[in-house]
Amino acid sequence: MQLTEQQVLALAPDSGSAANGKKLAQAKQWPLLGRNVRAIWGECQGSGKNPYQVRVDLADFASKCSCPSFKFPCKHALGLLVLAANQPAAVAETDEPEWVSDWLDKRADNAAKKEARAVAKAEAPVDEAAQQKRAEKRDQRVRDGLAALQVWLEDLIRNGLARLPAEGPAFWEQAAARLVDAQASGLATRLRALAELPGSRPDWPEMLLAELGRIALAVRAYERIEQLDPSIQQQLRQLIGYALREDEVLAHGDVQQDCWQVIGQCVDADERVRVQRSWLIGTRSGRHALMLQFAVGTQAFAASWLPGTAFEGELAFWPGAGAQRALLKGVATPAASPSAFPLVRNYQQLLDATATLLAANPWHERWATVLDACVPAFQNGQWLVAGADGHALPLAGRDHWLWTALAGGRPHAVAVEWDGQALRPMGLYADGRYQVLTGVQ
Repeated sequence: MQLTEQQVLALAPDSGSAANGKKLAQAKQWPLLGRNVRAIWGECQGSGKNPYQVRVDLADFASKCSCPSFKFPCKHALGLLVLAANQPAAVAETDEPEWVSDWLDKRADNAAKKEARAVAKAEAPVDEAAQQKRAEKRDQRVRDGLAALQVWLEDLIRNGLARLPAEGPAFWEQAAARLVDAQASGLATRLRALAELPGSRPDWPEMLLAELGRIALAVRAYERIEQLDPSIQQQLRQLIGYALREDEVLAHGDVQQDCWQVIGQCVDADERVRVQRSWLIGTRSGRHALMLQFAVGTQAFAASWLPGTAFEGELAFWPGAGAQRALLKGVATPAASPSAFPLVRNYQQLLDATATLLAANPWHERWATVLDACVPAFQNGQWLVAGADGHALPLAGRDHWLWTALAGGRPHAVAVEWDGQALRPMGLYADGRYQVLTGVQ
């Protein structure tokens, strides 16, 4: 699948960088251009005496430029990629120069060292007695915190939900803070997120009760966690807030080798942190994967997974029932976007797959897939997405005119994120190209 300008500009850290990158997407400003299966590179004439050397790894679209910019990717890397997208003939295949080879080899070497450090750290001897003592102390703190949460939940239901719209965020923040003190930060995050729900929509009581029910289920489940299947224990611990380090996942996680298609990406932001969810599907295995990244403020994300592209590589998955979260193990190799990959043909398949995930993990929140042959529709003031079987599901968000215009009334395959309430469109597959449909929400 050919790269599009829209895909490239989705990598821009801000609108200014995107605009400046487009200005640089002219062959006359690049005295040197080249590409191969691993990378694309060029020299861009800047304000100084020497041109800036720009290189982009085509596996994950990481870039490096000799310019002094603190933005990643910089305008030169964006300009190079936009030029390659709009004028592919201008960037001929050739042997990579030494400054490109050195950078790629250094990245591969750093990845290998990171994996080796992860294995060494995971296999390092530990003081088992001290470790057991710390674990028992934390377990007791968590149990005490969850017991207090159970009382709080019972009081909340006994007093009723009608007063909650007037309570404000502080009501939820106090309860969440007590969970943080009890080292149950995962549940604290879920509880804190409920502050915006009361009064926000007509069916808010039903949605609030459903989420409070999942939290209550976690509290009761932890009381008898030893009786649960080990895979459910793993999911429950992660839900509570027992974080698993990346080096532990690299050393002991379930590893899957495949050609991974990046089907879509969502970025959610609040006042402090941006969360990026990149969704992948294994072309051969059909396995779904979620790559999570976090950034504070305007800080760039560590890796650039570009929707509509593909790479060959190994992913290490977090343990647990129905686990989807993963991270790259080793180095990715650029791959041609497959002409075909697993599709969900109708909404019954979508709902059946969701039911299977919930059966394996009752705290499952969302997953992503590609729906075949569907179109957006605006009816009675609400956006829906209609499938080939004539059924429709609600769409998240209020503006889907871009999708409507691109589709032209014709059904296409669309990458979507499904949270059980509404579909969030991420990308449109049309005429052999991928069109991004999401931004920061």
